[in-house]
Amino acid sequence: MNFRMFCCGALLCALGGTARSQPAPHLEKRGSATQLIVDGKPFLALAGELNNTVSSDLGFMKTVWPTLANQAHLNTVLAGVAWDWIEPEEGHYDFRIVDAALENARQNNLRLVWLWFASWKNGISSFAPAWVKANQDRFPRAQIGNGKSVEVLSTLSDNNREADARAFAALMRHIREIDATQRVIMVQVENEVGILGDSRDRSAAANEAFAKPVPQALLDYLTAHKEAAVAPHGTGTWEEVFGKGPQADEIFMAWNYARYINRVVEAGKKEYAIPMYVNAWIIQPQDKGPGDYPSGGPQAHMHGIWRAGAPAIDLLCPDIYLPDFIGITAQYTRAGNPLFVPESTAGVEGAANAFYAIGAHNAMGYSPFAVDRETADVAKLPLSVAYAQLAQLAPTILEHQAQGTIAAVSLNRQRPEQQVKLGHYILNAALVRSFRTPDAIPDVTGYGIFMAVAPDEYLVAGNNLQISFTPNTPGPPIAGLARQEAGHFENGRWVATRLLGGDDSMLRSDFANVVEVGQSGSGVRLRAGDQGMQRVRLYRYR
Repeated sequence: MNFRMFCCGALLCALGGTARSQPAPHLEKRGSATQLIVDGKPFLALAGELNNTVSSDLGFMKTVWPTLANQAHLNTVLAGVAWDWIEPEEGHYDFRIVDAALENARQNNLRLVWLWFASWKNGISSFAPAWVKANQDRFPRAQIGNGKSVEVLSTLSDNNREADARAFAALMRHIREIDATQRVIMVQVENEVGILGDSRDRSAAANEAFAKPVPQALLDYLTAHKEAAVAPHGTGTWEEVFGKGPQADEIFMAWNYARYINRVVEAGKKEYAIPMYVNAWIIQPQDKGPGDYPSGGPQAHMHGIWRAGAPAIDLLCPDIYLPDFIGITAQYTRAGNPLFVPESTAGVEGAANAFYAIGAHNAMGYSPFAVDRETADVAKLPLSVAYAQLAQLAPTILEHQAQGTIAAVSLNRQRPEQQVKLGHYILNAALVRSFRTPDAIPDVTGYGIFMAVAPDEYLVAGNNLQISFTPNTPGPPIAGLARQEAGHFENGRWVATRLLGGDDSMLRSDFANVVEVGQSGSGVRLRAGDQGMQRVRLYRYR
């Protein structure tokens, strides 16, 4: 046995053997939701993304993995793996960083999502190997309006695309061979692609392609799917079909990025067919047009182009740092696109985002950025507390996602109340407040996830939230609390730890006003801690 075969065999044993007892991770439509299936069961990714290059610091990462698993309550880590790390010389691969992460993930019972930083990261090509970057004749660059090349590999180059595809295929082949315990559950292919500084590539090759007719396959797709945002007008060149100006430029770039990445994804899936997605740099309020944000990326208004050009990609995902999380997630769940949020914020806003995405949009997971930065009191951080709740609830959440019996809210001072129809009742959710001054709106973030577990029974969890109930079916018009329990889940079973009533459930004491609006004045108060998860059974009276 040669040395390489011995080392691979030893590592395979360390990672849990060579045989897989379950199918590879994949997406599956289950009832109302498309879910991520891991080890043969639906999986909810309570995730966090590492800083871009920290996964290459093997010594530091040894200290990070246990913290993420045991204190932050993550079950999934998003980690960068760069093209120049694994192929520093053409055709010679080095997977030490990959293998170390797989072993650490196994030891800490974590799953991995690899972020393939290759042709583009944040729109530029900083993670391409030196042998690619230094050979511009073989691996051409994009050019912007001033005629100058930028450090952005051209989407119009077969050499660029095929070199990336070969390296990615090698990575996926290695993962398939070495990852016997299926630590790796998804892959992000490239990162926030699109050209900056101009609305399109203006190199000679790009100009030539732009002057040619729009591919018939794209026209057929847009016509068949009635993509209004990018509706074609007849046939001809890109300007003749989509009009002269930035819109045609952006559509042209989106098609070429999509076709390029689709080829990379196809090469990777040929080796190991697990879910693969791309992520989008969201348009910022100050952006005036494509080029201020990466032109051609998978922004929401370009989804039709990406679906036409990249059918091998499973998800189009938003990186959300803007405050309109609710609006952006709605844009990214149109036309059946399943939701995963690979980059966003932490803190209490992140906790609210995670609850909302999972409960309102059947998201398969949520991930704040730079989770390796936190070092002190990690278990007490708002997102860690929220993930601890969601980890207990995950099997129930996944069941109710499929049944369509789940909902969620995210509230703040600007949006202090929301009504949600779920099951036989309307849930009147509001920021938690004093029953003596019910009109005083606190300056907090509140969030909750709700599941209808029986006709008159709900499982609810969250923080800084109060909920009253209004019947939504014929019968007595007022809902009261028949039984209210605070508790938790142990081995998938509900354990009631406190029976609630009185001050716990009084929401209003101004009964003259309460009865006029058909309410009982009682409901649920959710506060992270011993009353952050409750089960309530309702009754009705007149």
